Amino acid sequence: MSAEDSSNSILAAVRLHYAAHAVQGDSCCGDGGDCCGPEAGVYPVDEITALPDDVAGFSLGCGNAVGEAGLRAGETVLDLGSGGGLECFIAARRVGEGGRVIGVDMTPEMLDRARAAAGRMGLANVEFREGLIESLPVETATVDVIISNCVINLSPNKPAVLAEMQRVLKPGGRLAISDVVARDAVPDEFRRDMSLWSSCASGALSIVEWEQGLLEFGFEDIRLAARADDDSWSAVLPETELFSALITARKRE
Repeated sequence: MSAEDSSNSILAAVRLHYAAHAVQGDSCCGDGGDCCGPEAGVYPVDEITALPDDVAGFSLGCGNAVGEAGLRAGETVLDLGSGGGLECFIAARRVGEGGRVIGVDMTPEMLDRARAAAGRMGLANVEFREGLIESLPVETATVDVIISNCVINLSPNKPAVLAEMQRVLKPGGRLAISDVVARDAVPDEFRRDMSLWSSCASGALSIVEWEQGLLEFGFEDIRLAARADDDSWSAVLPETELFSALITARKRE
């Protein structure tokens, strides 16, 4: 199988997996994943209770990236793999009416769910765009902050994602990413398992790969910290130690 065919297979498998979640309205807790939704205490209670139940209870992430982004009024925020829109809606309240939040997702069913929720809540400063995080439908140097929750591990082309983050961020712009990280590189045989890709396991970058990749693509002030309350992923991929982590960095000016 060529590299292009492999990438297409991964994207197709991931799209189908998350389309099913969007239609069924269930969180990652339902399939044994490392669910970190509001019921796990990840998001502040006051922000969650302000949202409709079907929005607040629908999470497919592994942490709270938006909580670590230090969002300020008036900023433009980009959410990579915005899913049902939970992080976008929290971010929209933090940046206020003068700010802007853009969610990008490749799954039409997720976009339909997010747009419907935004309409019900009357959030005029949020929009959702269909696209790949490897080729973002976002103008160059227009974003103050990038957030993402358990999505970048799903990409078959991480260098393209890193390059796109660097492109769309303004000089000095920052990122806050919650994702699954491996202590060491994931073995190739697991990289070829489509079910493990969709489970946020086999596509995880290692600590070194994250740090080197961000440096290569022009980021500084790089920090990678494991969640203090992280659950073990050993049952998902026993041969490689995986954990939920928060990755923050800043684009060089």
